Amino acid sequence: MNPKLSHSSAKIKTPWISLGILLLMFLVSSPIFAQTQSEIEVVENDTKREKDKPDYSSLPKNPKKATILSAVLPGAGQVYNNKAWKVPILYAGFMTDIYFIGYNNKRYQTFRTALFAFDDGDTSQFPSLNREALVRNVDYWRQNRDLTILLLAAIYALNLIDANVDAHLSGFDISDDISMKIEPNVGTFASAGNSMGLSFKLQFK
Repeated sequence: MNPKLSHSSAKIKTPWISLGILLLMFLVSSPIFAQTQSEIEVVENDTKREKDKPDYSSLPKNPKKATILSAVLPGAGQVYNNKAWKVPILYAGFMTDIYFIGYNNKRYQTFRTALFAFDDGDTSQFPSLNREALVRNVDYWRQNRDLTILLLAAIYALNLIDANVDAHLSGFDISDDISMKIEPNVGTFASAGNSMGLSFKLQFK
């Protein structure tokens, strides 16, 4: 075999091998590059959508919806109005009042039973109390129980009113751009002449 021919054939094959390796590298790297570009575009689109998404937390609340939520589940309207910090206070009031309802009712039932026993001739429960004292205690604890039940209803109603009012106030502008100024003012009246007074001015910056 001619050495010169072999040498020239090797020279011809070498560029094709190099070109094949470069082409293979390009084919392998192209999908990876395309995938990376797609991932970047998805992230950018998601970020753009998050920025363009409206912030509903600052919009005025629906008073009717807030009231209904609080009627179904006390405190739900406060959470809807973004006033969740009021919920623990509300339930603390409920639990405290329910405790006193139970306490007053227990005392009422105790003296009521003692009064019935006294009428049957058994004075062992409260030997130092006569019938009039037992009647006074029965009336006192029954009245306390009834008042605490009314207070429970008042707390429930306050829960509804608070949710409704907060929802109404959510549409008012209470930013720093509003200010109120009190200043003296001189006015003239037909019957009294000049008079001094105070005026309130609401300013919008």
